[in-house]
Amino acid sequence: MSSDFAVLAGSTIVFDLDGTLVDTAPDLVATLNTLLAEEGIAALPLGSARAMIGQGARALIARGFEAAGAPADDATLDRLFDRFIDHYRAHIADHSRPFPGLIATLDRLAAAGARLAVCTNKRTDLSVALLEALGLADRFAAIVGADTAPAAKPDPRHLTLTVERAGGRIDRSVMVGDSASDLRAARAAGVPVVLVSFGYTDIPARDLGPDGLIDHFDQLAEACVAALAVPARPCPASALPL
Repeated sequence: MSSDFAVLAGSTIVFDLDGTLVDTAPDLVATLNTLLAEEGIAALPLGSARAMIGQGARALIARGFEAAGAPADDATLDRLFDRFIDHYRAHIADHSRPFPGLIATLDRLAAAGARLAVCTNKRTDLSVALLEALGLADRFAAIVGADTAPAAKPDPRHLTLTVERAGGRIDRSVMVGDSASDLRAARAAGVPVVLVSFGYTDIPARDLGPDGLIDHFDQLAEACVAALAVPARPCPASALPL
């Protein structure tokens, strides 16, 4: 490992899960479409539904039914939620796969002395199940879903708790994500943020103004080195993209 990467030793690289580490859209949207079919509603195309992912299952159901022209009230969402979880758990890695270059990049970061963690709005049990199914769970010092945090991203406490559980320091951390929720959590915690251009977001990652932007995981180690050189710059939520 080049001496240029020495700054990574002792750092904590925190990853979002859906749309950042793993392309989970095929299985999530397939589960959503199963629910729509059970309600007699036409399926949504994968391409248009991808951007609905990232805020947890309940939000995906709500956004999906609204997009299909059949908004669901709270009682309906409550009924559909358990069905969604049961179906998704049974099909959690049918088609979900790590994004290209991820495995080699995790190896590269670990070899440089970085600890790795996952901060996701997915439920913790589902996150662990997915990463275990893909043989990735053991690579992360902490996997913290929204249900085990004081509040979900973009609340910064989700990120700070993840770093704490990984045994890291917030001032030596980088958030790697794909959406405004990841950027807002990082900014509020004073943590530099690198976004991927290939994730799930209705606002292009480039337009969110991250400290770094990558198009392929081959670029991540260099982006994290550069991000760790950026002074922490907490920003009020009102100044961040919604």
